[in-house]
Amino acid sequence: MFRLKREYTEYENKSLRLPKDLIGKVQTLANENQMSFNKVVIQCIEYALDHTEKNANDG
Repeated sequence: MFRLKREYTEYENKSLRLPKDLIGKVQTLANENQMSFNKVVIQCIEYALDHTEKNANDG
């Protein structure tokens, strides 16, 4: 199960354009867990990357 963590140590700025409905969903999740929007986005991206199947040609 996906669980939200609270801390990260090193950051770099990057701008993203996201659909409004996605922003609303992420903000709701952040509010419910008393976390920043940014921290939730980081963890969602990490989870997606960790659980993405590799293409057979990727080795």
